[in-house]
Amino acid sequence: MRTPAMRTSAIAVLSVAALTLAGCGRPTETQPAAPQASTSIGAGPATGDLTIWAMGAEGEKLPDLLKDFETANPDVKITVTAIPWSAAHDKFTTAITAQKTPDLAMIGTTWMGEFAGLGALDPTPSSIDKAAFFPGAWGTTEVNGTSYGIPWYVETRLVYYRTDLAKKAGITTLPNDWDGLKAMAKAMQEKAGAKWGINLQPGGTGSWQTVMPFAWSNGAQLNNGDQWTFDTPEMAEAVQYYQSYFTDGISNKSPAPNSTVEPPFVDGSQPMFISGPWEMSAVEKVGGKGFADKYSVMPMPTKKTSSSFVGGSNFAVFKDSKNTDAAWKLVQWLAKPEVQVKWYQLSTDLPSVQSAWQDPALASDTKLATFGKQLQTAVAPPSFPTWEQVAAKFDTELEKVAKTGEDVKTALATVESEAQSIGTGS
Repeated sequence: MRTPAMRTSAIAVLSVAALTLAGCGRPTETQPAAPQASTSIGAGPATGDLTIWAMGAEGEKLPDLLKDFETANPDVKITVTAIPWSAAHDKFTTAITAQKTPDLAMIGTTWMGEFAGLGALDPTPSSIDKAAFFPGAWGTTEVNGTSYGIPWYVETRLVYYRTDLAKKAGITTLPNDWDGLKAMAKAMQEKAGAKWGINLQPGGTGSWQTVMPFAWSNGAQLNNGDQWTFDTPEMAEAVQYYQSYFTDGISNKSPAPNSTVEPPFVDGSQPMFISGPWEMSAVEKVGGKGFADKYSVMPMPTKKTSSSFVGGSNFAVFKDSKNTDAAWKLVQWLAKPEVQVKWYQLSTDLPSVQSAWQDPALASDTKLATFGKQLQTAVAPPSFPTWEQVAAKFDTELEKVAKTGEDVKTALATVESEAQSIGTGS
C-alpha cells in the first residue's frame, strides 16, 4: 500500500518527463477562451454505464463505497479499474491521446494543470458549491480560472513532536512562530538528549513541500500571473530559515539513504518532524501499544500567517465521457458530507468537505482536529502544466542549500531563471 507521502513522490517522479512532452507543441500565440461549465446537473437518478479509474489503495476500496450509490441508482452500472501509481500517468496520457479515457477518475492534484491543458477534462458544473470545500483544496481543481472536478480527499502537514521529551526539555508552552519552533528543536537536543532536534528533509525530491509552508507563512508566492517569483525577499527569508536548521546542526543534512522518520521518532533520536496525517498510524505501528500517548501534533509556525501545503486527490470527469450527466451525479454524491465521512472510515483519507469534519468520527480526535484547522489556511502550488518540471529544479537547489550551504540568493536566482525558461505552459 502506498502512503500519501509516497503518492506525492510518485506523482512528482512520473510527471517530470511526461510534462516535457505534454508542453511541446502547445500553441502559445493564442490561448483558447476558458471553457464554460454546465449550469446544472440533471434531475433524477443516474443511469447507464460508468467507467472509473482510481489509483492504489483508493482504487481497491472504492467499489465498497460505491455500493450505496448503486443502490440509490439501480439503473447505473459502475466499473472501477484500480491502477498502480507507477503506471497511472502514462496510462492517462495514452488514453487522452487516443480519446479512450474513462468517464471519470481520481486524479492527483499536481496532474490537473497538465490534463486540463490537454483539453481532457470537463469543467465543473456551477451547481456544485465550491464554498463547501477547503479553499486551498478547491484551488487545486482550478486551471486558468476554470474548475475541473472536485477535491475528493485532502492532506496537509503539521509538526509532529514527542510530548514526553518536550516535557523533559522544559517546553511548557508550544511555540507558535519560527523562532519558537527552532528553540524547541534546540531544547530537544540540549535538554532531552536528542541527537537531532527535528527531522527535516535536506533537499531532494519533494523537499519544496517542506520549505513552502514557511515561505507561504512569510507572504511568499510562487508566481505572479504567468511569471514565476522565486527570487523574492520573502522566499529568501524562508529558505534561509530552513537552511539554518542544517548549518546550526539541529537537523541532519546527511541522512542514510531511504531512511524514514518513524524509527528515530520512536527511539527519541529525532523527536520532531513535519509530515501528513498518514504518519499517525505509521508511528503508532512502530511505537507499539501506548505510543499514541507519547506524541502529538501542532500547527505550522506563524511568521505573518500559519500556512501549510495542501495535497490529496481530486475527482474529475473526462470530456470524452459518453455519460457526463451520470458521471457528475456520482461526483456530486462523493462530495456529500456523510459520504466523505464514510470514505474516511473506509480509507482514512481526510474529507475535503469542511462540514464533514463536524462528524464525531473526526471531531473527537484532537490530532485530526488540528489537521482540520490547518487545512483552513493550507495552500497548493499553481496548477500550471509545467509545475513538476519547475519543482524538480527547486528541489535540486534546496539540496545544495541544505547540504553544501549554497548561498540562498544564488540558489533562488538559479531557480527563477530556470523556471522562466521552462515557462508556465498556460
